[in-house]
Amino acid sequence: MKRINKLNLGVKYMLISSFLFAIMGAFAKLSSEHMSSLEVVFFRNVFGVALIGFAILKSPLANVGGKPFLLFFRGFMGFVALLAFFYNIAHIPLGDAMTYSKTSPIFTAVFAWMFLSEKLSFKGWLAVMLGFVGIIFITQPGGVGFTKYDALGIFSGIGAALAYTSVRELRNYYDTRMIVLSFMVVGTIGPVILLLLSPYVDMPELDFMLGEFVMPQGVVWLYVVGMGIFATMAQLYMTKAYGETQAGIVGAVSYTNIVFAIIIGLFLGDALPSLITTFGIVLIVVAGIMVARSK
Repeated sequence: MKRINKLNLGVKYMLISSFLFAIMGAFAKLSSEHMSSLEVVFFRNVFGVALIGFAILKSPLANVGGKPFLLFFRGFMGFVALLAFFYNIAHIPLGDAMTYSKTSPIFTAVFAWMFLSEKLSFKGWLAVMLGFVGIIFITQPGGVGFTKYDALGIFSGIGAALAYTSVRELRNYYDTRMIVLSFMVVGTIGPVILLLLSPYVDMPELDFMLGEFVMPQGVVWLYVVGMGIFATMAQLYMTKAYGETQAGIVGAVSYTNIVFAIIIGLFLGDALPSLITTFGIVLIVVAGIMVARSK
């Protein structure tokens, strides 16, 4: 009975986390109506730097160290994946953007097999193939055509997967807070550099990483602060969930994030996904659950 209660608690925490992440996405979408997605990424990360920095001040880091380039790589890949993710949140339905980002476990399984020599079972390879078929159904390259949003969506999953794969190696050398901080710091400094360079770059195809700084006014402050608060709360509950229940179960439950995002997106004016897109979403969810359960 105690084990079942712990399972239920872990599932409950992940459900809360998934809902909070969807709310965070809604605030990001609302913020994007008043500023560039690059600036949204800045505000998303600056809250994290403050919170992690405060935690480190209270309890110093315990690092072995020795992998600075890999640490930077983790931060950089997480940052560029977040750029693509928030750009898509601003331009496509919230549920679609969340679905693309949730392809990361599928890519992580492949990268762990390629770079970390982790075994991938037949069930794991089947999950990967299902995930790729799901991506094809969502992008519909033979129908509407493969768009910029499709490319950035897939990249958001690949970039996050590369970041997560590097974490598996980094956790042997660095405190978890240091690994998270590497992402937050790059995700705060990176947008500042790109905002300074943007006036001198005339490349419309790179608008996902360019933008002009606009000081938030009035209700926009509510959006950016809400985004930071809900992202932090979601991260907290996700951590608690993994501490209570097996990672495979918690990872599977995390896919409810897509359902919450679709529902919240409807309130923001998003259209319901088409039948073909819905089928692709289902395949990606099934593939992600299979990968999570296999771990």
